Amino acid sequence: MKKRVCIAILAMGFSGLVAEILLLREFLIVFSGNEFSIGIVLAHWLILEAFGSFFLGRIAEKSRYPLEIFTIITVLFFISLFIAVPSIRVLKGAIGVSIGETIGFLPMLYSSFLILLPASVLHGALFTCSCQIYSMFSSQDASLAGRVYAYETVGTIIGGIVCTYLFIPYLDTFQTFSWLALLNLIICLALLVPHWNTGLGQKTILVILSGLVFLCGYLIFAGQADKLHYDSIKAQWKNHNVVHYQNSQYGNICVIENEGQYIFFQDGVPNVITPIPDIPFVEEFVHLPLLAHPEPKKLLILSGGAGGVINEALKHPTIETIEYAELDPLLIDLFRKFPTPLTESELKDRRVRIRHIDGRLLLKTTQDRYDLIFVGITEPSNLQTNRFFTREFFSLAKARLHEGGILVFGLPGSLTYMNEELKNLNSCIFHTAKSVFSHVRVLPGDGANIFLLSDSQAILLLDRMQIIERLDQRNIKANVIIPWYIEQKLHPGWLEWFPLFIAGSSQKINSDFNPIGVFYSVAHWNALYAPSLRWLFRGFEGMSLWIGVLLFLVFLVYFLFRSKDGRSFRRGIPLAIITTGFAGMIFDLMLIFAFQSVYGYVFSWIGLLVASFMTGAACGAMLVTMILERIKNGFKFFAKIELAIIGFSIGCPGVVLAAHAYLGTPDALFFSKGLFLVLSFIGGLLIGSQFPLANKLYLRDGAGLSKTAGLLYASDLLGGWFGGIIGAIVLLPVLGLVGTGITVALLKLTSFIIITIYSKQGL
Repeated sequence: MKKRVCIAILAMGFSGLVAEILLLREFLIVFSGNEFSIGIVLAHWLILEAFGSFFLGRIAEKSRYPLEIFTIITVLFFISLFIAVPSIRVLKGAIGVSIGETIGFLPMLYSSFLILLPASVLHGALFTCSCQIYSMFSSQDASLAGRVYAYETVGTIIGGIVCTYLFIPYLDTFQTFSWLALLNLIICLALLVPHWNTGLGQKTILVILSGLVFLCGYLIFAGQADKLHYDSIKAQWKNHNVVHYQNSQYGNICVIENEGQYIFFQDGVPNVITPIPDIPFVEEFVHLPLLAHPEPKKLLILSGGAGGVINEALKHPTIETIEYAELDPLLIDLFRKFPTPLTESELKDRRVRIRHIDGRLLLKTTQDRYDLIFVGITEPSNLQTNRFFTREFFSLAKARLHEGGILVFGLPGSLTYMNEELKNLNSCIFHTAKSVFSHVRVLPGDGANIFLLSDSQAILLLDRMQIIERLDQRNIKANVIIPWYIEQKLHPGWLEWFPLFIAGSSQKINSDFNPIGVFYSVAHWNALYAPSLRWLFRGFEGMSLWIGVLLFLVFLVYFLFRSKDGRSFRRGIPLAIITTGFAGMIFDLMLIFAFQSVYGYVFSWIGLLVASFMTGAACGAMLVTMILERIKNGFKFFAKIELAIIGFSIGCPGVVLAAHAYLGTPDALFFSKGLFLVLSFIGGLLIGSQFPLANKLYLRDGAGLSKTAGLLYASDLLGGWFGGIIGAIVLLPVLGLVGTGITVALLKLTSFIIITIYSKQGL
């Protein structure tokens, strides 16, 4: 029976992580792929799980029928998942937001909270319930919660790997949840049947459970899960003809057709329109830079090439080769599945070479040089896209340009609404570009500013008559780029206007390991959709390491004054677990952030990094659980783990930075990936090792095991919530990798000193 309980706990962890990932993907589609929404969703999931673990989980401790309670909560958990998916998909219509429009910050905040509330609270309660049913078939000591924690962590490891390589590529959300429900319900039956009695209550539960197992089988094998999936998609994209909807390991792509016009949505954002694209922007983005070059022959387009950009570039007769890097092969496959004359002519042209590779990785590994490099990403809205707006990227692109070559990209711009956040974003990237290229010319516009970077002074001059002459010589047929428009766009006044536009704004340099561009992008988004919170982002911008030092001193002084109060210790252990949960989330984010900054491609590697971290956490929990009874001085051992976490907080960024220079050689490719996995494992090992020891230190005679486990589990999740919000939005973008590591070290130093004092007092 004990083995069955262990399997149930594994299934709980497995199902929880898969549900979290899939619901996050659903929210990401509705929230237009905004990375800020990821932080919101993860934060809500963690804090609601903590609430369920601490409060709702007490039912397990008080109930005389823990197996039945565990079964009922499991059933309710999966019912809430089946309700959550269509609720997310119809969210825009429910709050009056049209397709393609971005949901504001406050609706995003409360809607995700309400939708996640049932599932997250119920899954959090399952942890405390698991501790109770595990105690029925095992010795009730301080190591019990640690063993449950370890089993759940192993389940999350398996869930992360299976979800990345099986569920996401081959199953839709409803199919996945149906399989998960079937698995968990069968496990619940296996738990209940050996304890069968003639009581009406248990008979009823078994009958209902058997019926639900049959229903899950019906959903899977009779195709009803597919029907739920397609019906909810129709409700999500109401009044639109959805001809294709599919998830890949890189994101979601939805194709809408209307009278021969196709719109390709990536994570809910309209990315490409064929066969008639956004002609004014595409023509300006392509032709003005190409006309600025005397004889462009070889081009490189990093994302966003198909659907207009390539077509316009091919109009220049001097073009010999266009290399087009697009990470997601599914997008190119869908262009071929839904062909238009525009995309067919682009993708079949003999001069076009398509590469399914991250654009930055291509620049790093190729020896080719180009006359112009176009970046089809228009904003550093997250860590992935920010990699194309950093000093390191500009240096890499400069090395791949011929003499007089031009790097071209766009940023959000406006000639009328010139708020401080928009100025900071443009100014930051402008000064970053100036730190690498001799000359930067900005062509202002309403909606987008086009940046031209080169070491040739010709881009600053951009003689209007010469540009018009080249337009005529190359016989370019365009709708917008015509002589009078060129004269207006290249008027000398605009060259003087942009420095005035960014005057007094940020001059911080955006870099791989200090991505301030992400912060300014998020702040700009916030100013548009949640202007009431602008003061908060402006306060974050001025944040420095002194804030971390101040918080360290405040916590330290508070606990030192109360050090003789025995109850202070009982506050100190949850505080240490909160800071450990915070550190664990930051470690995870730091390594994903660093991996993206170095490679920034295969999404499955992020899954492997998380799995490696969770493996380390499971190993740490298991190892400490095995030696728990042999640890004579638990306080000193706990303090040593604190010290190790502090060392890792400082050492991990140092190792990444030291290895960064070595990672540029092809021979280091395999070694470097292994290094990231090792660092993830070590970080997880340190974090996981504290939980079982904390349970032993916190327990007092007569204290309930489930209550203690629920409190510390909630503390761990609460710390993770703070880490997810503050780390992704403030610490990493504003303080960078090193500053974030130091901040975590200062935070952990507080709990280290407190635990050290108590260990010396022998408490």
